[in-house]
Amino acid sequence: MGEAKRVSLRFALVFLVAFISFSHLRASDDDKIFYESFEESFEGRWIVSDKDDYKGVWKHAKSEGHDEYGLLVSEKARKYAIVKELDNPAILKDGTIVLQFETRFQNGLECGGAYLKYLRPQDAGWTPKDFDSESPYSIMFGPDKCGPQTRCIILKHKNPKSGEYIEHHLKFPPSVPSDKLTHVYTAILKPGNELRILIDGEEKKKANFLSSDDFEPPLIPAKTIPDPDDKKPEDWDERAKIPDPNAVKPDDWDEMHLLKLKMKML
Repeated sequence: MGEAKRVSLRFALVFLVAFISFSHLRASDDDKIFYESFEESFEGRWIVSDKDDYKGVWKHAKSEGHDEYGLLVSEKARKYAIVKELDNPAILKDGTIVLQFETRFQNGLECGGAYLKYLRPQDAGWTPKDFDSESPYSIMFGPDKCGPQTRCIILKHKNPKSGEYIEHHLKFPPSVPSDKLTHVYTAILKPGNELRILIDGEEKKKANFLSSDDFEPPLIPAKTIPDPDDKKPEDWDERAKIPDPNAVKPDDWDEMHLLKLKMKML
């Protein structure tokens, strides 16, 4: 990960998790924007959301069969959210950015998720305790699975014309391991709008943010789009060629010459 560059921007990291434990979050090995091992208690350093949707209680403990401490969830079928607000802003358009974290689903994964949300600047008066699903963000990254549906990364981008923020989902995301082992998830955002998704250091997906083949809806809309209200007029004629009832031959029309041309073509 040494290719990543230090950047400056103000944003917050958010964990939204079900049935999972966290141990690491990395930006890069050589030039870190932020690193958290959770070897020490998160209390006083991370802020837990007070919203009713996130009633899950975090624990700082060792996961089953492991000697390392981590950030663990305490109950199944609950939502959890915890926020870390960074001191300095980061500009994601400068150089290569690496988003990385390590997680373990102690009971496997059937329907749940473990992902990071990188927040945009919030409204005046907002605090990390106010975090909920409506808190504005730029990137969501991490495994999110329920049945056959899987999500991996979402880019929330501002439309330069309408000013509206739109979620752009990665098409055909890589499959998510559903075992009880520890896995490292990495997203590499490179200049030229290139995206690479790695699981345990192995590339599972390569995409381009500006390609309509990779993101839905595409960041660059099609030049023409169907009009859902478009209708054929009542007098529409489906014939490919329609005789002109007012057509007349010119005065110098040479029927014999035209006949000779047709015979040559045969």
